[in-house]
Amino acid sequence: MAFRCQRDSYAREFTTTVVSCSPAELQTEGSNGKKEVLSGFHVVLEDTLLFPEGGGQPDDHGTINDISVLRVTRRGAQADHFTQTPLTPGTEVQVRVDWERRFDHMQQHSGQHLITAVADHLFGLKTTSWELGRLRSVIELDSPSVTAEQVAAIEQSVNEKIRDRLPVYVRELSLDDPGVEQVRGRGLPDDHAGPIRVVTIKSVDSNMCCGTHVSNLSDLQVIKILGSEKGKKNKTNVTFLAGNRVLKWMEKSHSTEKALTALLKCGAEDHVEAVKKLQNSSKLLQKNNLNLLRDLAVHVAHSLRNSPDWGGVVTLHRKEGDSEFMNIIANEIGSEETLLFLTVGEEKGAGLFLLAGPAEAVETLAPRVAEVLEGKGAGKKGRFQGKATKMSRRAEVQALLQDYVSTQRAEE
Repeated sequence: MAFRCQRDSYAREFTTTVVSCSPAELQTEGSNGKKEVLSGFHVVLEDTLLFPEGGGQPDDHGTINDISVLRVTRRGAQADHFTQTPLTPGTEVQVRVDWERRFDHMQQHSGQHLITAVADHLFGLKTTSWELGRLRSVIELDSPSVTAEQVAAIEQSVNEKIRDRLPVYVRELSLDDPGVEQVRGRGLPDDHAGPIRVVTIKSVDSNMCCGTHVSNLSDLQVIKILGSEKGKKNKTNVTFLAGNRVLKWMEKSHSTEKALTALLKCGAEDHVEAVKKLQNSSKLLQKNNLNLLRDLAVHVAHSLRNSPDWGGVVTLHRKEGDSEFMNIIANEIGSEETLLFLTVGEEKGAGLFLLAGPAEAVETLAPRVAEVLEGKGAGKKGRFQGKATKMSRRAEVQALLQDYVSTQRAEE
């Protein structure tokens, strides 16, 4: 039996009766990205306006007597509606669908049928699967590559058919109907029962499908194919938008264009060149900065080499710098007889550190230094470097190193 949502995809609310209500759990993804398990109920209705996920299409959102339905899944010939409030069997209820989500899914799903049919007709490109995504949808084609010219031809053809306002209609066929052989499809679910539902775009395509669709291609408004890229196992993924998603994409793109025009002080047609110039300038500045930093590191190394603390513990902290800066200093001066403790970063925040000196000393002290700085790192042959979260504890590390040197001297 087809549900009300399948018989009339444009219906937004209707009245039905609760058949059963049983305890259930729903696994969801929380705001922190972790899996959460919600306790609630599976409500079964005599009929439903809310589409259960299937055929590559996500489920509808909506309400039953103003109670939110969090998930709708198909189980055989019935649909389970997950709610967190129980409903009494036999009760007459009002079901409402989230129309914005429903119509969006109708546009994307009918758009997929159209692109799939046209890609097959023009170039013999068969669809192997598709995904209706939250922001954009993807069709997987059974081909290792699809050219830009093919993509352009498919896009042009599908939009011509939208402008032709071709009707889309649904019919049901019995399993033994000879017409089933002329219908495109990728098989039926194992628990399928009853007639086969066929969605037809007049003079374009007939396809087995359980989803919700527009009744005329004009409701798609427009289709934009964003591009193609290599998929898995010699397949190609084609990404597209249909209907209102194209308008939202254009609005977002236009807002970005206006912002770039204000930042770059040039028209949209010059944005790319302006960014290229900025990139080249940035690379040159980075190169000059790196050369200056290297020169500074050599100068600092010579100064440290002449430090009165040489032979004991020598420390240095700079706000500006990186791992290469510290390594240049360590390489330049050598530290076989001295413990060299270098840090770069914020005075009291996070940063980088390097400990160099006699191999045995570094091996002994490095884990303790990382622990004090609440960081981690790695090293070998008398050098250990890593990241720290508490640069404010540098003085504790210096004291630790000086105690070690004093103990070693006393033992000598």
